[in-house]
Amino acid sequence: MEKSKSRRRNRNLFLFFCVAPATILLFLFMVMPTFNVFRMSLYKWGGFSADKTFVGLNNFKILLKDAKFLRSMQNSILIIVVVTIVTMALAIIFAAILSRQKLKGQGFFRVIFYIPNILSIVVISAIFSAIYDQRDGLLNSIVYLFRPVGENGEGLIAWLGDQKLVIWAIIIALIWQAIGYYMVMYMASMASVPESIYESAALEGAGGITQFFTMTLPLIWSNIRTTLTFFIISTINLSFMLVKTMTEGKPDGASDVFLNYMYNQAYTNSSYGYGMAIGVVVFIFSFALSGIVNAVTKRETLEF
Repeated sequence: MEKSKSRRRNRNLFLFFCVAPATILLFLFMVMPTFNVFRMSLYKWGGFSADKTFVGLNNFKILLKDAKFLRSMQNSILIIVVVTIVTMALAIIFAAILSRQKLKGQGFFRVIFYIPNILSIVVISAIFSAIYDQRDGLLNSIVYLFRPVGENGEGLIAWLGDQKLVIWAIIIALIWQAIGYYMVMYMASMASVPESIYESAALEGAGGITQFFTMTLPLIWSNIRTTLTFFIISTINLSFMLVKTMTEGKPDGASDVFLNYMYNQAYTNSSYGYGMAIGVVVFIFSFALSGIVNAVTKRETLEF
């Protein structure tokens, strides 16, 4: 009896010392900063002085009337919707082609598709800034072949300087960066589906497209759900880094996203409390969006 209690006590101590470091780090670097964001959103504070004025929910009232913030939120939602749909669709299609079709150089294509994911966001920004450059960029070099251009560059398109085009330029860069990573993940899921299932379906007369929609997608759906939630949250962060390094929200806020706007308010305009209020809105928006996506994509798990 005593030996049993001693073993149980030792096991509990062992588990405690295993879990304690991770719990402490989580509390110090996740829970406390998050709580501090919520707390500071109730103050008017420049971030560098000792003077803090408690204003309650006044920062949030200002936020709802801030046209620049509302525009940045519209841009963020547009990026999330378009980038998520296009990236997920292309990643699944390319994964199916490289997994199910017998193509020469499959390994080569897998490496080529995955390369953008190993590049830092700064390198990607530099690549696309060069592509979109108004005078010497690749896109305008192609445009030059099909339309007249003046000696001073008249007729060339300012991809990052046009208020209607700049957000789409950011979207294309984000899609290019993400496709390969999720394609590899879906290829791994598709590889786990037994070949005998496809052979049986082929004997029943099901073609490749029918097999894709009735078998492949349902069987890897749990993986799609997981990656979808992860991708949406990562898109919010990546869009901020890409905008910060490529355009800084220019021209006139046309490419601004809410994390970039939050950063500018908190650390550039010395409105730290107002910036934290934006952070609270982004925090709630991210969790709400994740919950909605999980609820909408919930399906009965299929086994094979």
